[in-house]
Amino acid sequence: MLLDGEAWQAKFQDFQTEAWRLETLPAYNVPQEAEQIRAFLAGERIDPHTYSNEYTEDLKRVRREGKSKGRVHIVTRPISDYLRFEFMYYRPHVWAGEDIRIMDVTDRPNPLADVQDFWMFDKKEVVLMNYEDDGTQTNREVYEGDVGPYIGYQRIAVAESVPFEEYVKGLDL
Repeated sequence: MLLDGEAWQAKFQDFQTEAWRLETLPAYNVPQEAEQIRAFLAGERIDPHTYSNEYTEDLKRVRREGKSKGRVHIVTRPISDYLRFEFMYYRPHVWAGEDIRIMDVTDRPNPLADVQDFWMFDKKEVVLMNYEDDGTQTNREVYEGDVGPYIGYQRIAVAESVPFEEYVKGLDL
């Protein structure tokens, strides 16, 4: 089953304990971000201490409700311009309550090399994030099989990654 619109948004309102994502791509082609990326590449930056939007406010709601939201992003150096852009937003997201971790596989084998992007909700439901080679999302698909392997992928991703703030210490972003 494909997910879109309100059914997709409901996943983020209705989860009971945890929403978690694995990100595997060096860049995502999101048309709504095009102007922000151009501004970033031209040198504009947000102030992470004052930045707030619907996403950060929702993260605060999630934390108030005793739930968690997290992700691991698999990266290789050099960090792409897109990831540098995304990392700029990760700091206020972390401060708002998201557990963001980075798995750098530059100098080692990627233990999740054949795993695609996905969201997992309450360790009960997996939504596969399907992308073109250029990072353009094609669709979101509810996974109909056993979620056990995805719980294992999450365990590996968390064990093999470091917290975002630790990862970016000393990086020139």
